[in-house]
Amino acid sequence: MGFSSFLGRVLFASLFILSAWQMFNEFDANGGPISKELIPKLTVVKKNLSSKLGVGLPDIDTRQFIAIIIFLKGVGGILFVFGSTLGSFLLLLHLALTTPLLHDFYNYRPGKPKYNLLLNEFLLNTALFGALLFFIGMKNSIPRRQLRKKTPKTKTV
Repeated sequence: MGFSSFLGRVLFASLFILSAWQMFNEFDANGGPISKELIPKLTVVKKNLSSKLGVGLPDIDTRQFIAIIIFLKGVGGILFVFGSTLGSFLLLLHLALTTPLLHDFYNYRPGKPKYNLLLNEFLLNTALFGALLFFIGMKNSIPRRQLRKKTPKTKTV
């Protein structure tokens, strides 16, 4: 059970670790290729939140946002491999921040190719989110220290 659990965590976390490594290698003065996709989406989110809250929000620096994504993916994935719940919480935070932002299928009409692609990616990230919640639940349901049953001593007469 121990090895298969470790292998499962390695395979699961490799998705995040390899993605973080690729983003780190592409990271440049502008934030990399993902910044071209993030800038308009962050602008829309800022505009929507400003109108709902009724206050002006400060600009979100995409380069810092991408650096935070790389950190959450990399450190969270490495900690998750070793069974840390902190790692799973970091990966949950990453998925909660990026899934509705990057995979905004709700801005497209059903039947369009972009809609189907974004919906598929959104559902995939939702499944990963559920798997992390399952891991945290299983981790919390197992007692940290299992008590050994003491054999009763026989009384001598």
